Amino acid sequence: MHPDHQKYAKFTTRAQLEKSVNSLLGIIEGISIDGAINAAEFGFLRLWLSEHAELQDRHPFNELIPVVQAAMDDGVLSQEERDDIIWLCERLRSTEYYNKTTADLQRLHAILGGIVADGNISEEELRGLSSWLDDHEHLRTCWPYDEIGSLVTAVLADKKIDEQEQKMLKEFFSEFIAVLDGRTIVSPSISEGTSLVGLCAVCPEIEFDGSRFCFTGASTRYTRAQLAETVNRLGGEVAPSISAKVSYLVIGSEGNPCWAYACYGRKVEKAVELRKSGARLLIVHENDFHDAVADQG
Repeated sequence: MHPDHQKYAKFTTRAQLEKSVNSLLGIIEGISIDGAINAAEFGFLRLWLSEHAELQDRHPFNELIPVVQAAMDDGVLSQEERDDIIWLCERLRSTEYYNKTTADLQRLHAILGGIVADGNISEEELRGLSSWLDDHEHLRTCWPYDEIGSLVTAVLADKKIDEQEQKMLKEFFSEFIAVLDGRTIVSPSISEGTSLVGLCAVCPEIEFDGSRFCFTGASTRYTRAQLAETVNRLGGEVAPSISAKVSYLVIGSEGNPCWAYACYGRKVEKAVELRKSGARLLIVHENDFHDAVADQG
C-alpha cells in the first residue's frame, strides 16, 4: 500500500468489505445481463474470488466465498446459483458505511465491468443495462449514471453497434474496472449541458501563481507533502477538500484502496458535481501536473 494511505486505511476496513459485496453483486448482474455467461465472463468472476481469497475467514466473506466457489466448481453458473448469490449479497449488504445511492453506484460500476469482461458488448447486454438503469432512477444526476444512459440510448437508436461505437463503449466501461487493478479513472465522459466531454482536461494550461490545488489518489513520484511543497513554491496553495474555490483537482496515478469507488473517490465525485453546476474547475492527471511543473524551470 502507498505510504500516503497507510495512516488511515485501518479506519476504512469495514467500508472496503461492504464495497466488495456491492461489487460482487454487480459482477453477477453484469456477466448475466444478457441471459448467458461465457468463459471470459466466468473468468472475471474468478478474478473477484482471487482478489478476496485472503478474506475467506472473515465475515461476511466466510459466508459468501464458499457459496460462490461451490457454484463455480462445475464451470457453469446456473440461474438458481446466480439467484442464490444475489440473494446472499442482498442479505449481507449494509447501509452502515454507504448510503443506498453510493452502494448502487458501486454496483453499477461492477455491472459495467461484467458487461465488458469478454471484450465484446452486445445489443442484448445494452438493453439489459438500459432496463437496470430504468429500475434505478434514484441515481439520476449522479455521475456516471446520466452519461451511461446517454451513451446507451445513442448507440441503441439504430438497433446496431458499429465498430466505432463498440470501441467507445469498451473504453468507457473499462474505466470503471479495478479488479486486481490499481488504475485511477481518467478518460470517461461527463455531461456538460447537452454535450459529453472528457473527465480529465487534455493538455491543460496549468497556472500556479494564485491558484488553488487539491489532490486525490497517490502520486507515482512524490508524497502528498512533497506535492504541496511544490505548489507552494510556485505561488499556489493546496486545499484539503474540493470546493468551488479550487482551480485544479489532480488525480494521482496509483489511486487509493480506501476510495468509495474502485477507481475514484469523493473528491472526483464532488468535482464532477461542481463542473456540472458551472464551476471553473479543471480535473487533471498527475502527468500533466508534472509537465506543468517542469515547464516552470
